[in-house]
Amino acid sequence: MSHPLTGRVALVIGGSRNIGRAVTLELARQGADVAIIASHHGEAMSETLAQVEALGCQGLGLVADLADAEAVERAVQRVSERFHRLDSLVCCAAIRPHTPFAELTLEEWRRVMAINLDGVFLASKACLPLLLDSDQAAIITLGGVSAHRGAAERAHVIASKMGVVGLTRALAVEFGERGVTANCIVPGQIDTERPAGSPPPRLQGGEEPPVGRLGRPEEVAALVCHLAGPMSRYTTGQTFHLNGGSYLG
Repeated sequence: MSHPLTGRVALVIGGSRNIGRAVTLELARQGADVAIIASHHGEAMSETLAQVEALGCQGLGLVADLADAEAVERAVQRVSERFHRLDSLVCCAAIRPHTPFAELTLEEWRRVMAINLDGVFLASKACLPLLLDSDQAAIITLGGVSAHRGAAERAHVIASKMGVVGLTRALAVEFGERGVTANCIVPGQIDTERPAGSPPPRLQGGEEPPVGRLGRPEEVAALVCHLAGPMSRYTTGQTFHLNGGSYLG
């Protein structure tokens, strides 16, 4: 089955850059039409959609504030109007600021929660009616390894990402009998593009995981597509750590 997702439709939240882009393109390689929701329609989204279409699949780029319920609902409605179905929801978007706890304001706490956790809630809720009509429905979320081993100056990020794990498990239990699977992937340190001026990717604490390198976005994408595929219908409610052995949970 070289194209196990042929005829399927996926929605990737944060699907135009880094891990999200890798997920979008791998879904298309496996035959799925893919819609993307991002914070703006920039060059990265245009390039990603062009690559989706070059792979012979349809792409749709949408802009929405993940903290705005009405905006998310409108975006999902566009997906429904274009494709008339939805089989997979993949939530990749997140923000990860570093702020000492003593300096952390309620405003920043809520901003991180709004994107990282509320965004997953709003997207899942808006997509659920479409997913329930699929015979291969999958919700796939992304956690964060720091949420499992702890980290300084990231209380807001860690709390939001543990919330994603809990929400994913709740969805798995509540909608399992109706054919919807829900799983969370927790990437370790992945070699992604960084904003100009940012330090290059490095192994946290300078310690190499047993595999001796950073992970690649494509490796996360491969697991996403497996969980979205026909061979994962009995896999739900799980948290998959993908970190080269740097965290053994």
